[in-house]
Amino acid sequence: MNRRTMMKQLLGLGAAGGAFNASNLLADQIKADGRRLILLELSGANDGLNTLVPYSDNRYYRLRPKIGLPKSKIVTLDDDYALHNSLKPLMQMWENSELAWVHGLGYPKPNRSHFKSIALWETGGDGKADGERGWLTHDIEHAYGQRIKDAHGISLVDDMSLFDSPDGRWLSMNSASQLLQAEYNPTGSKGFSNPLLKQVEQQSHQLESMLASLSSKLDKVSDVKRMPKTGLGEQLAEVIRLIRAGLDTPVYRVRIGGFDTHENQLGRHANRLTELAKAVAATRRVLKQDKEWDNTLIVSYSEFGRRATENRSGGTDHGTAAPHFLAGGALNGGLYGSAPDLSNLIDGDPAHTLDYRSLYEQLLSGWFKIDQNQFYQYQDATLATLLRGA
Repeated sequence: MNRRTMMKQLLGLGAAGGAFNASNLLADQIKADGRRLILLELSGANDGLNTLVPYSDNRYYRLRPKIGLPKSKIVTLDDDYALHNSLKPLMQMWENSELAWVHGLGYPKPNRSHFKSIALWETGGDGKADGERGWLTHDIEHAYGQRIKDAHGISLVDDMSLFDSPDGRWLSMNSASQLLQAEYNPTGSKGFSNPLLKQVEQQSHQLESMLASLSSKLDKVSDVKRMPKTGLGEQLAEVIRLIRAGLDTPVYRVRIGGFDTHENQLGRHANRLTELAKAVAATRRVLKQDKEWDNTLIVSYSEFGRRATENRSGGTDHGTAAPHFLAGGALNGGLYGSAPDLSNLIDGDPAHTLDYRSLYEQLLSGWFKIDQNQFYQYQDATLATLLRGA
C-alpha cells in the first residue's frame, strides 16, 4: 500500500500528500495575495475549430462541409474569428475585456490517447513523458508553503492527477458537504518505530486538523443560489461556497465531460458549450457580487483538440492543437497567439503554434508572481500582456 492510498483510507477523502515540509520552503518568494485559479477541464477533447471559429477562412468550410458553422450559428469577435453561438453568454465578458482566447496550444510529438495526453497536460510533460507531479504543485507549495493554512488546492472531481504531489495539502472531494459529514477523531501518538508509519501518522494528524478547520468554516456558509443545476454549475457553486467560507486555497479544479464528439457532433457539442457558457457566466455574476471576480481566474484545458477534417459520422476524431480560454476580472481580454494554418496540416491536424507550457509559465509568473518557476524556459512574449500588472 503506497502512502497516498493509505492517507485516502485514513481520511475518507481523496487527499494527496500531507503537510508541507518547511525545510524545502523558499520562504520569501511571494506573498499570498488572495488570488485564485480555477482550472476547468474540457474532458474528452474539445473541438477548437468549432469553438473559436475561423469563419473568414474558406478552407474551414472546405474541411467541414457538413459541420462547419454558418454565420447564423456564430457570434463574431472580429473580422476573422467568432464563437460558437452556444457561447453567447460569455460575450459580456468579451465586451468588458474579461475573456481571452489563446490560439494553437499544443506540444511537440503529440499523443492522441485520451489517457496519455491528459496526463501530459496535467503534469507538464513534453509529448514523450509525463512530468513527475502535477504541473503547478511544486511551485505553489514552495511559493506559498505554510502561509496557506487550508488546502493548496481542492479538486471538485475525484481523481488527483493534476494535484499529484508527495508534499503540500491537495484535496479531492465531490462537494463541500463532504467536509461537513466527515468525522475527526485524533487518536494521539501510537509511537510507531517504523519511519514510514511515523510519517503517515504525522501527516494524518496534520490533515485531520486542517480538515476540521475547513469543516468549521464551511458550516457557517449556506449554499450558493442562482447557479445552473448542471454538473459544472454545481461544481462551480461549490467553489464559490469554499471562497465565501474564507479559504485561502489558491487553486481549484472542476470538470465538464462529453467533448469526445466522434459522431453527431453538431447537437452534442452545442449542448456541452451551452452548459459551459452558462456556468461560467453565472460564476462571474456571483463573484462580481461578492467582489471576488478580480481575484479569480478561470482557465480551460483539454487533452487535445480534434482533426481539422470532419469524419463520415458527422463528427471529428482525435487531433492535436486547440485554443483555450481564460476568464477573469484582471485580464486584458482578446485573442492571443497565432492560429494554426489550415493549409499546412500535419497528418490532418492543425499544427500547434504555442507550447501549452508557455501558458502555464504565464499563469505562474503573471498570476501567482512566481517568477522562477519550472516553466521559465517556455516564457513567451505572445502572452506578456495577457494579465493586468503581469
